[in-house]
Amino acid sequence: MILVVSFPDDPHAAAVGLALDRLGERWERIDLADFPERASLTFSYGPARTPDFRVRLGRRRDLRLGDVRAAWWRRPRPFAPDGVVSPEHRRFAEREWRDATLGLWRALRITWVNDPVAADVAALKTWQLALAQDIGLPIPRTIVTSDPRRARAFVGDGRPRIYKTLHAERGLWRPTRRVGAAEMRLLGAVRHAPVIFQEHVPGVDVRVTVVGRRLFPVEIDARRSASPDDFRLDFAGSKVRACRLPTDLGRRLLRMTRRLGLAYAAFDLRRRRHGEHVFLEVNPGGQWLGFEQISGLPITDAVAGLLAAAARRRSTVRPSPWLP
Repeated sequence: MILVVSFPDDPHAAAVGLALDRLGERWERIDLADFPERASLTFSYGPARTPDFRVRLGRRRDLRLGDVRAAWWRRPRPFAPDGVVSPEHRRFAEREWRDATLGLWRALRITWVNDPVAADVAALKTWQLALAQDIGLPIPRTIVTSDPRRARAFVGDGRPRIYKTLHAERGLWRPTRRVGAAEMRLLGAVRHAPVIFQEHVPGVDVRVTVVGRRLFPVEIDARRSASPDDFRLDFAGSKVRACRLPTDLGRRLLRMTRRLGLAYAAFDLRRRRHGEHVFLEVNPGGQWLGFEQISGLPITDAVAGLLAAAARRRSTVRPSPWLP
């Protein structure tokens, strides 16, 4: 069986579910926000060599997680102990749910797309930039700082600079933006939390979706759109089409995906006028449906096929040893 850890309204989960149905695969979805109000869990340890992990979803039968062979970690919602009124007790309950399930994910002998811990570590942008450099991917001149003096020295040299957040908190997402006069006046606030500042790299965006060992590259030309610094704000105004990657670049992206411990990754690059591809960031749970619909690239079928192939074999995959 294939486990999908997502939520009912996610169009990507729905698309992959339909693809799994076409392949004749058995799959189940669990929504972490159903716990504890609409779902429960029980883990039993005893004389048997293998623990018994079960989840009850509403009034349905128990879901025996020992039957799971592959799992897709698809942007799950947080646990929702809504019946706990006290903020202190709610934080305690949320932590207990987190620790119980984090241990579960690590204990299951399955193939993950992606391992939840690997995905969390891979999303760290300071780690991404260091790893990209180590692999030989060009990166923009970058400073991550909480020192207002360092920030002013970097962005105050008259060259175009952009800034972005280190983490995309649910409900607090912010686009990549250009440093302007208003931002210059607020640089003293970086002492409260570090900020990423980078040189602005002119060119065309390239999104490369990695599924297993398959690469699906798409170029997004947002230069004449209403949001040239972040195509996500005006995707409809951007020119999107499938493209080709240099062979060596493709190998480096696959190498970085493996180093991050991922089976799925969405790379964002910027292609300069002379053809150099500059690494910007990688998203372990990046979206693809919009790119697929325009380019015709079969990314949904690739994700479903990766999960199905893992489910058909008894996995002995263990979490990557270098992960916490």
